[in-house]
Amino acid sequence: MSKLPNIGTSIFTIMSKMAAEHDAINLSQGFPNFPVDTVLTDIVARLAKENLHQYLPMAGYPSLLSNIALLVKNSYRRIILPETEILVTAGATQGIFTTIQALVQANDEVVILDPSYDCYEAPILLCNAKPVRVSVNDDYTPNWNTIENACSTKTRMIIINNPHNPTGKILTQSDFETLESILAQYPDIIVLSDEVYEYITFEEKHISAHTRINLLNRCVMVSSFGKSFHVTGWKIGYLVAPAHLMKEIKKVHQFLVFSVNSLCQVAISEYLDTVSVDGIRKLYQKKRDYFRELLATSRFKLLPCEGTYFQVASYEAISSENDVDFCKRLITEYGVAAIPISTFYENGKNLHLIRFCFAKDNATLEEAARRLCKV
Repeated sequence: MSKLPNIGTSIFTIMSKMAAEHDAINLSQGFPNFPVDTVLTDIVARLAKENLHQYLPMAGYPSLLSNIALLVKNSYRRIILPETEILVTAGATQGIFTTIQALVQANDEVVILDPSYDCYEAPILLCNAKPVRVSVNDDYTPNWNTIENACSTKTRMIIINNPHNPTGKILTQSDFETLESILAQYPDIIVLSDEVYEYITFEEKHISAHTRINLLNRCVMVSSFGKSFHVTGWKIGYLVAPAHLMKEIKKVHQFLVFSVNSLCQVAISEYLDTVSVDGIRKLYQKKRDYFRELLATSRFKLLPCEGTYFQVASYEAISSENDVDFCKRLITEYGVAAIPISTFYENGKNLHLIRFCFAKDNATLEEAARRLCKV
């Protein structure tokens, strides 16, 4: 008997497999295809010859923990303790899974804002807890009245994703103030803030849960070096949480992976000594603007993209098909893979929207746009 009877193969796997079979340009899965910074690869090449191939401490390489604390301080003016408030994880997804397994009990409820990334629900179900999926407004702003109505004394956690995948929306000061007013009614609710695209925001500055004093004692922050440094295959992320929550998270982490890739941890620690995260935003803003410019003459209507490296587009002027069928046809007839937004909703809500990843080199974006302008 399956523990996850209603969960099948990920839409990302399906679309990437179809893209490979049809030799399509893969703008579905969120991975960059341009070279990694040679400073980082040179560090890896040098370290690979050193004695760094055995287990590191369970919570993370001490120098990396210190550099993460410094990064958080420089980015958000928050002081955190490396020994008790940081955990290096095997990617953000493992960090999210571990946090939910550690902090959510059977029969608890966890509020998820739809459309939502697909890794949140499974660990909740594996806890014998209940995911409570709440749709945001059609412009992707949170509907705080609906969110508040979904909360109760059974609610253990609210998951927020900011900047938001798949929509590219970012939370505002007002959003956080409203969230905090709701949480004031429920002192036992924990916030899981998925901020893996924290350094990829554009016109409006990213507001992190790190900056919200009222959240710090009840919030677990999730970050990703894989996303920030274009090394998604390294699967290196980290959690920041107050010591009383981190203590419980580490209990699960030690029996799930124990410690994370030693070579990559040391390499990222050294890289943080030399690199500024400021350049990440500029890189992706140029790619976003270029991709939007390339699609300006297409029949797609591009929605605003405030952050992440994803562009949501409406195909309402092109077809009345549901978005899954449209994405499949986009692969087979035009050679471009995208993700249907309906798959991020519990009820498969179809708004005739699809998601493209623009974390690609210019040649890839140009060829993809050439094909999309024929649709």
